[in-house]
Amino acid sequence: MPHTSALATHAPSFARLEQIPRHWAALAPDSIALREDGCHWTYSQLCAGIVAARTALAGLGVEAGDRVLLAGENCATLVCFVFAVSELGAAFILVNARQSADEIDAIASHAQPQVEVYVDAGERDDDMHGIRRGAARALCGAAGIVRARATGLPAGPDATEAAGHGLAAMIYTSGTTGKPKGVMLTQRGLLFVALTMRDLRHLSAADCSYAVLPLSHTMGLTSVLLSTLSAGGSVWLRARFDVAGTVHALADGVTLFQGVQVMYSALLTHFHATGAALNAPRLRYVYAGGSPMDPTLKTEVEALFGLPLHNGYGMTESSPTLCHSRFNEHRDDVAVGPPIPGVELRMVNADGIDVPVGQSGEVWARSPGVMLGYFRDPAATASALRDGWLRTGDLARCDADGRVHLVGRLKDMIIRSGFNVYPAEVEAVINAHGSVSQSVVVGRAVDRNEEVVAFVQPRLGAKIDGATLIAYLRDRITAYKRPTRFVFLDALPTLPTGKTDRAALKMMAQSLEPPTQ
Repeated sequence: MPHTSALATHAPSFARLEQIPRHWAALAPDSIALREDGCHWTYSQLCAGIVAARTALAGLGVEAGDRVLLAGENCATLVCFVFAVSELGAAFILVNARQSADEIDAIASHAQPQVEVYVDAGERDDDMHGIRRGAARALCGAAGIVRARATGLPAGPDATEAAGHGLAAMIYTSGTTGKPKGVMLTQRGLLFVALTMRDLRHLSAADCSYAVLPLSHTMGLTSVLLSTLSAGGSVWLRARFDVAGTVHALADGVTLFQGVQVMYSALLTHFHATGAALNAPRLRYVYAGGSPMDPTLKTEVEALFGLPLHNGYGMTESSPTLCHSRFNEHRDDVAVGPPIPGVELRMVNADGIDVPVGQSGEVWARSPGVMLGYFRDPAATASALRDGWLRTGDLARCDADGRVHLVGRLKDMIIRSGFNVYPAEVEAVINAHGSVSQSVVVGRAVDRNEEVVAFVQPRLGAKIDGATLIAYLRDRITAYKRPTRFVFLDALPTLPTGKTDRAALKMMAQSLEPPTQ
């Protein structure tokens, strides 16, 4: 049977993204909408910026059904252009300017946008991409300064069909499990997640969310930006994570902080190294997403903040949230919570048949947030969507209480001597060692088998070696799950989203010398 939330779905109060700032500009024009580098944007000023951005886009020929590539990092100008594109009935393609030239060129080539906009958020990547691609510098009044160019490309029949289904955004997946694909998300889907998160977290106009997760990722876009603004709250925009900036924001009135686990690890290292006390007088909610929660990290973060560390589960293809821990409860386990209101989940076996409660299976999801499909990739769309269900490729089990427990990704799973090894399980045990900051476990192909390789980032100042970890794991995890290789790195590589770059580590593992006999 599908697993659904027992809570009632909150009726959406907005039908389109651009209605959010308009509503609050009419109701509370002088309330703070955005904070950035010491500057405040009221809702009235935000709407003026949206009008200026819309005028600039219209001057470049943007019409309903078009696609507009927006490359940048978190800043008020980028927010203005997101809403402006929506007002024109076009779809925005959000791209993180930290991506390489080749990556941005590949996205632009595949997405075939009618207009490209490069937003300078104070870092030079944005401007350099715009110069390289022939975009001209444009003064957009209250919206700020960008580089923009009209490509002259036709919208095409694919866009016309997608526009008829309410296409709002195209987000390109990070590519950790294959070639990046353009995920087509709808107005209804983005708002469904944003408003549900608003209600689950009891957001109000008094809240201030720290937006360091990239807006080019669905979590930053819906769960942080849109959900907070839909409540009339304020969003503190930060282009890139750094410990000092985050510590300052927490002390200066942030009420909600959402990050990925590597950010919390960096904060823990800072407070342990300095011995300073956390100063966060208004903070009421902390959340870690993007990967299965490490139980040791959860315990340490909760001790530091004195708050439950919430987590959830979702993916770009579902706008993104499917499950979320509940605000009014604190659990010692690392379950990602039940499905959010309006979401149905199934755990199925390889034949698409539901598995019993407590057993692991692939997660299939049905939700208003599920994508229309992958742009210009019908084969991948047909593979991912089946009879209205999104096949996530993730493995999980549902307990008797309806809580979902992640096991791992099908494509991350290591098959060692015929046994299934799920990296998240092994990582959790390694990370519990007092000298380990974080770890990533991957498979490495060897003669007709896979070996388990662990990349380990030690805690600052700690000394640890493979022999120590082998001894530590001996009584804590079964033999076939134990890594045969340990590689120690000062810092694990990360993607622009802040997630650990598992694909890079997999390639690094394959380049290791063969094991000695």
